[in-house]
Amino acid sequence: MPIYAYRCEACGFAKDVLQKISDPQLTVCPSCGKESFKKQVTAAGFQLKGSGWYVTDFRGGTPPATGTAPASTSDSAPAPAPAPAPAKTGGTGDT
Repeated sequence: MPIYAYRCEACGFAKDVLQKISDPQLTVCPSCGKESFKKQVTAAGFQLKGSGWYVTDFRGGTPPATGTAPASTSDSAPAPAPAPAPAKTGGTGDT
C-alpha cells in the first residue's frame, strides 16, 4: 500500500497516511477539524540509476544487439582455456 502525504491548508498540520489506492481521499484535518486537508504531490521513495540491465545479463547467452555488453566484476576468475582436440592417429594404413 502506498503512503500519501497530507497537509492542512488552514493550520499547516502535516501527516503521512498509509492508504489503499481505492480508499477515499481524506478531507478533514485531524488537528483543527476543518475540511482543508489536501493530498500532497511527493517524489518517489527510490531512484533507478545506471545504464540498466537486460534479461540476457544473467544468462550464458550473447550480449544484447545494442552493443552494450553485460558488466563484469573484477574479482571473478578468467574462464579456463578449452582443452586441445585429441590428435588423430592413423591405424588404417596411412603413411
